[in-house]
Amino acid sequence: MRAYQQTGPRRLEQVDIDNPKPADGQVVVKIECGSVCGSDTHVRYQPTLPEEQYPLAAGAPCHEIAGTIVESRNPDHPVGERVIVLPDPSSAGGPGGGLAEYIASGLLISLPEHGSTEEWLMCQPTGTVLYSARRWGQSTDKRIAVIGQGAIGLSFTMIAERTGAKQVIGIDLLDYRLDKASELGATHTINADRENVVEALAEVTNGEGVDVVVDASADPDGLNQAVSLVNMYGTIIGFSQIPRDQLPTFRHPDWMMKEARIIATGSSLSQTPTEAIQTMVDLRDRGWLDPSVLITHHSAWDDIPAAYEMYAGYTDGVIKNVLDISGATGSGINA
Repeated sequence: MRAYQQTGPRRLEQVDIDNPKPADGQVVVKIECGSVCGSDTHVRYQPTLPEEQYPLAAGAPCHEIAGTIVESRNPDHPVGERVIVLPDPSSAGGPGGGLAEYIASGLLISLPEHGSTEEWLMCQPTGTVLYSARRWGQSTDKRIAVIGQGAIGLSFTMIAERTGAKQVIGIDLLDYRLDKASELGATHTINADRENVVEALAEVTNGEGVDVVVDASADPDGLNQAVSLVNMYGTIIGFSQIPRDQLPTFRHPDWMMKEARIIATGSSLSQTPTEAIQTMVDLRDRGWLDPSVLITHHSAWDDIPAAYEMYAGYTDGVIKNVLDISGATGSGINA
């Protein structure tokens, strides 16, 4: 089967690999679509990794994947069911991600029969955010600031607004992402490239400050920025992924003086990695929140390397780029 494999920094090459074989409890999914995630680009696609790590497993880096089950050794998930599928660390051989025609996994999220697969796929990133947003507790008594307004930060913004936060403040360096934040529920936005964020935050909150700060920035200094913004005794939600060779010096005294609670979150390593995503699917089905509003671009199979470059460079107003894994090849990237 066809797949992409990362063979060096910012280099994806097409390869042919064997079809995956499911273990007990697993299925084989024919992948219909995937999407580019910031953690894929910031942590694996862009950095220069140690030479011995190349090439990466075929199919990686891509963990936002959806398709249809074509072979099943799991009685709860029959052939023909449409699912979001997470790469399964227990799988022996086969692709390590969604840049391939098929994948074997036991980590599955059932999808309704109606609606497009690519729109349901957006419940994957927003579901991981739901897992993390639960850590701030009840929203209605809180002012919440979100550093970074990419797809993950915008998902935090949407959930904070939908759950009734007093204020939702989106912070970013790019105006097009801040415009999207306002569209999706931010009560205020701050461009950190043009404004003093501490002063601007004090102004928009009338000196009240914020009770929760989410770091979804992918900035090595993002956690320090969050500490500088949060109120005394406040909560910081850490979602940001940064390369290991860019680890910052943490300003420990500033954190101690705030007595702030820092919560590192990541649903993929939890005991129930599919639960929050399944919940988001159910919530979208009820009309509570529609993560498909994050889609801005679509890319054909042959254009996947260009799609990763677009995401890495924040070009053309990209928020979410859906990759057509099962469709015909083509040229160009279409909004």
